[in-house]
Amino acid sequence: MIHLYPFLLLSIFLIVLPGPDTAVVTKNTISVGKIGGLKTALGVCCALFLHTAAASLGLSAVIMQSALLFSALKYIGAVYLTYLGVKALYSVLKHGEAAGMETDVNSKEQQPACFRQGFLTDFLNPKVAAFFLTFLPQFVAPGAHAFAPFLMMGAAYTVMTAAWFLFYISFIHYISEFMKRPKTKKWIEGITGAVMIGFGVKLALEKVQR
Repeated sequence: MIHLYPFLLLSIFLIVLPGPDTAVVTKNTISVGKIGGLKTALGVCCALFLHTAAASLGLSAVIMQSALLFSALKYIGAVYLTYLGVKALYSVLKHGEAAGMETDVNSKEQQPACFRQGFLTDFLNPKVAAFFLTFLPQFVAPGAHAFAPFLMMGAAYTVMTAAWFLFYISFIHYISEFMKRPKTKKWIEGITGAVMIGFGVKLALEKVQR
């Protein structure tokens, strides 16, 4: 048995709360366009489903209990987030005001990387695995087998995440004329780059309860 309504209500608040996934989706939507944002969100959702499967099969618990595996995943994820942030800042500094003239060409070149960035940002974050291990069991009745409920709740969480990102990306696209002005775009890309570096450093330093 699943306590469905409390799960759905809390999931909505958690999904809307900004994190590394939101940062990378924002960056790619602004720098690459709506298609880039959607591909990034698709990558995030695929990673979420894999985290769900891992939690259902008990693989996430193994990672959480292994200091070596947990640390390796944490530091790889931290380095990757920092890399994306530094790359975004470098792009701003390198192109400056001229970036607006190269938007169409750069967008087509960057689109294939968007799915990968979304997927790796979520998949390499051990806090997501820890979240599923601590969040999902709270809504399963005591004594019930967790495999099917975990899959159902994880699938629901992934679908709600996809719906939120669809709305979020559409909103950014709607105000894209303002967001994509060279000066505005430069500032926003710089801010999201700095935010991703911050998330990377925080992930590297933070200890997740296991």
